[in-house]
Amino acid sequence: MEKHMAVCPYCGAGCKMNLVVENGLVIEAEGLDGVTNEGELCLKGLYGYDFINDTRILTPRIYHPMIRRQKGAPLERVSWDEALDFTASRLRAIIEESGPEAVMLTGSSRGAGNEANFVMQKFTRACLGTNNIDNCARTCHAASVIGLMECVGSGAMSVSIPVLERTDCILLIGYNPAASHPIVARRIVKAKERGADLIVCDPRVIESARIADLYLPLENGSNLALVNALAYTIIDEDLADWDFIDNCTEGFDAWWEVVQEYAPEDVADVTGLAPELIRHAARRYAKAPSAVVGWGMGVTQQAQGVQTVRAIAALALITGHIGRPNSGLAPVRGQNNVQGSCDMGMWPSLYPGYQRVDDPAVRAKFAAAWGVPEERLSLEEGWKLTDLPHGVAEGKIRAFYNFGEDPLQTEPDTAQMRKTLEGLDLLISQDIFMTQTTALADVVLPATSWGEHDAVYTASDRSFQLTTAALPPKGECRHDWEIFADLSTRMGYPVRYESTREIWDEVRSLCPQFAGATYEKMAGLGFAQWPIYAEAGDDPDNHGTPELYAGGAFTTPDVKGHLQAAHWRPPTEEPDERYPLVLCTVREVGHYSCRSMTGNCKALAALADEPGYVSMSPADAEARGIEEEELVQVTSRRGKIVARAAIDERINDGAVYMTYQWWVGKCNELTLHAVDGESGTPEDKYSACQVEAIADQRGAEERIAEAYAELKSRLAAEADCQNPPEPEALESTAGAADHPLATPSEVDAAGAVPAAIPSKGGAADSPSVILSEGGAAAVVEGSRAATANNSSDPANPASPPAAFAPHEAEVAGRALYADGEEETLV
Repeated sequence: MEKHMAVCPYCGAGCKMNLVVENGLVIEAEGLDGVTNEGELCLKGLYGYDFINDTRILTPRIYHPMIRRQKGAPLERVSWDEALDFTASRLRAIIEESGPEAVMLTGSSRGAGNEANFVMQKFTRACLGTNNIDNCARTCHAASVIGLMECVGSGAMSVSIPVLERTDCILLIGYNPAASHPIVARRIVKAKERGADLIVCDPRVIESARIADLYLPLENGSNLALVNALAYTIIDEDLADWDFIDNCTEGFDAWWEVVQEYAPEDVADVTGLAPELIRHAARRYAKAPSAVVGWGMGVTQQAQGVQTVRAIAALALITGHIGRPNSGLAPVRGQNNVQGSCDMGMWPSLYPGYQRVDDPAVRAKFAAAWGVPEERLSLEEGWKLTDLPHGVAEGKIRAFYNFGEDPLQTEPDTAQMRKTLEGLDLLISQDIFMTQTTALADVVLPATSWGEHDAVYTASDRSFQLTTAALPPKGECRHDWEIFADLSTRMGYPVRYESTREIWDEVRSLCPQFAGATYEKMAGLGFAQWPIYAEAGDDPDNHGTPELYAGGAFTTPDVKGHLQAAHWRPPTEEPDERYPLVLCTVREVGHYSCRSMTGNCKALAALADEPGYVSMSPADAEARGIEEEELVQVTSRRGKIVARAAIDERINDGAVYMTYQWWVGKCNELTLHAVDGESGTPEDKYSACQVEAIADQRGAEERIAEAYAELKSRLAAEADCQNPPEPEALESTAGAADHPLATPSEVDAAGAVPAAIPSKGGAADSPSVILSEGGAAAVVEGSRAATANNSSDPANPASPPAAFAPHEAEVAGRALYADGEEETLV
């Protein structure tokens, strides 16, 4: 039995753990005394490790490179040389015809590490010659990055996660730590037990609201009006720190011109809050000796996300609750290395270390370091990830290199995204699992998983930590940075590294605020928190900067905090008679991102299954004749899906909430692709929808099971292309070539694909589960639902492939919770 030190691959809390390995498998995770978690782990940390063992509960690992020799052809296993030569040739042809701006790339924040992201952006800029590189922060905290860089100089948390336990007041806006960051939630609970004030602003009665001193149940979509009203009260009641405003900020007069119109009494209809409740919250926050404002995607995934972040920054600036001990701003990041992806320059306007691409001096520095002419590095900002749909539709983007993400699951308006990906001339997917996006790819490149490589991760609070490999690479999987370096070399720009340490040393040499983050400082349970300059490298007691802006010295060009304000406006798509409910996407504690990792963990997969839930208030459920756990149809202007009703008195009337990791009940079939005009972040927190009862519950249940089995079968079939085909299998699949995701059981005698499967090249307007008129479930003749009595027969060709773990695995997972252990995990 061996133990290997790692950093948790899920949220951005940066929890340290040991992976226990026996007989080549990870069998347990043990919490270590890391700077953030202090020996504790949450549900995902404790039980979210075994995806690395390729359990095949949800979807299989990819072990070998594959290509499609032409669009619509089946995937074919090839050697690494052929896969990379094919990729290089296709990319060169597109660049020769349309220029480097026709290629778009996205980095990975899900376990790949800083070194891999650094090498990918180097390949993008020095080899391809474009700044078209982005990462998943675009769809979550891009608004925080942009708003905070303008107002205070840095887009990251200004405080450390442990500070939350020591501050005197915590104000949470649009942030549910119990579901998103359970270890951070524990810090908040400890602060409350110590006597800190807790103020929670959220439409739902989230867990933090249950213990809050003040709970403000604002209306969905009214964040900016509320924050402006808090600021108004602070000025109106003379609660501001005028010395701090005078000495450390700029722009007060112009800011007040806007904010003076937001008296709590004047925005009561917008926020739905009693004016005195807003005033009471403002007094508590302003009068506290120290205070931290924390927010999540409830703030940033709105049409006015950037403007709301600026407004939140203004709260801290006018009260002096920043640049002082135990006070500051806390945009807590969702994925384990999304902060690191931004640190490494996976951003269309920034090099590593937040150095601007439009600065000629910065360009000259990177050109010299990378040995390329300055003109090779573009001064123009590149495409954003959310620009991909219209960029492809307009013919401006022809190739997309997808690194460790599943946009077909996680991006808004799935039908639009499917059409986008199918409209590309070249889709490259580098991943560890056969995801829905990877199943559409022209090139599939298998990479090592978390637990199979060494890397540096950055936690939400700017802390660099080392994670180490517990297992060797499987199959022909290669480290991500090796793949990028090899491809770059084949395309004419040689890149060679011997180790992640060599890459990290290059990062430190180019980024002054990371220079002191040596491997020695991060060894064991060590950490380094940027900014950490070179002189700190040899000082074992100097771990960097736990709190930014000491004494009110900001990192803006004039060293001042900038006050900026904007008027509130309604969300893009408001409810109406046809779609009277607000749909808001949220997170849950047991699953993560697109579910390819947590869905392949025995214990986590046992918590819930398809089609997922839509949470709604008792009044809204009663008005529609909907009972708890019933299947319901959810529709919007984009599409319709089926989900299971969760009737919860903590849900506000007029709104419903869904998590985005489910395949059959995919809420992104419904969401609106409208974005914040400044950040490009989608407005995932506000779309109009309707929820309706389904009369034929049994039929709907059967159709759900069928659709889920079909989707898993299709992905398994795509993954099986990496295995040498049997001659008999080749003959039996001859009719499926017209649909790249179709399996033999899904192709009828005429070669047609049933309507439940989106046709190749077409946007799927139909639901994942087909419903007939009146909401009754329709059954495809000859389908698994129509022959339910035979569905478990191994001889039945409609049965799911045996590659997936048997039901006993899920039963074993449920046994972990038989004694109510889950009650102690959040």
